[in-house]
Amino acid sequence: MRFYDAVADLSLTVDDYDLARRSADTSSGFERVTTVFALHGAGETGRGEDVTYDTEDHDALQSADDPLDLAGDYTFDEFSAMLDDADLFPTKEPERETGHHYRRWGLESAALDLALRQNDTHLAAVVSRERDPVRFAVSTRLGDPPSTDRVHDLLDAYPDSEFKLDPTSDWTDDIVADLAALDRVRILDLKGQYHGTTVDQEADPDLYRRVVEGFPEAIVEDPALTDETDPVLADAHDRISWDAPITGIESIETLPFEPDVLNVKPSRFGTVESVLDSIAYCLDRDVQLYGGGQFELDCGRDHIQLLASVFYPDGPNDVAPSGYNDPEVQSGLPTSPLRPGDDPVGLSF
Repeated sequence: MRFYDAVADLSLTVDDYDLARRSADTSSGFERVTTVFALHGAGETGRGEDVTYDTEDHDALQSADDPLDLAGDYTFDEFSAMLDDADLFPTKEPERETGHHYRRWGLESAALDLALRQNDTHLAAVVSRERDPVRFAVSTRLGDPPSTDRVHDLLDAYPDSEFKLDPTSDWTDDIVADLAALDRVRILDLKGQYHGTTVDQEADPDLYRRVVEGFPEAIVEDPALTDETDPVLADAHDRISWDAPITGIESIETLPFEPDVLNVKPSRFGTVESVLDSIAYCLDRDVQLYGGGQFELDCGRDHIQLLASVFYPDGPNDVAPSGYNDPEVQSGLPTSPLRPGDDPVGLSF
């Protein structure tokens, strides 16, 4: 069964929409801004979150006069096709090319949520799968200079926590030894595929060796492959994962080697079709999947938790409740595994 075929013909009526701006400080030291699309039709509302990283792009959309003409009766596939020709950045080009996919996902996820609600069903039901409890890892950085204090604080509050961490060149042997002794690090995101961002990490063979050897079971995400780093990674190909380059099946097929594990961030794919087809492609090939987040502040977090629940619940999913991203460790947060709600509808988890 092709998962997308199960949603493509869902009827969808869009009467109008509105936008809501969300913002919050994060544990990574920046203010996150997102935009929530709320599409209304036939007495229902579907919501999706645009996770474009640049605040200017969100402010420009909010200030535009009725920027998007979305009203109409469609199938879900027809709505998606209509977006192919829509100008989703009506007042300016996005600050980064990735913004096109992020906004497209925000709109398409809202439309899919609405279509499912209008048809009185939910995603798991239409693709003939279950909603299972979701194992998650907490993503955090160690600061500058790096310290393991936040990891220990999180473990004091939530002793069973697992972690996704972003190693940097100033991680010392003591940092690695401290973290390795906890046996709680599941993903090491080397950020070697990021370019022009505040979190870029250069290809550092010494760092790569330190973490590959220090965490022999952890997933190694987004390394930069160079003449210097290739020998360090040669025996770790079975646990090398990719995130930033993955935008669809073609991007998977052009990786340097066939992957055993991949990160799924739906906003990187842009369309629902690309997300669902890529998931099916990987499941058919026994590629281990785990979900990734983009500091969602609203319904987008619910959506990535739902996708993990339906398709890859047992991965070390980077889909922890948003409270784990707060600058200060909060009390009373849900712990892993997350349990799906009792009354599913639309894209609700």
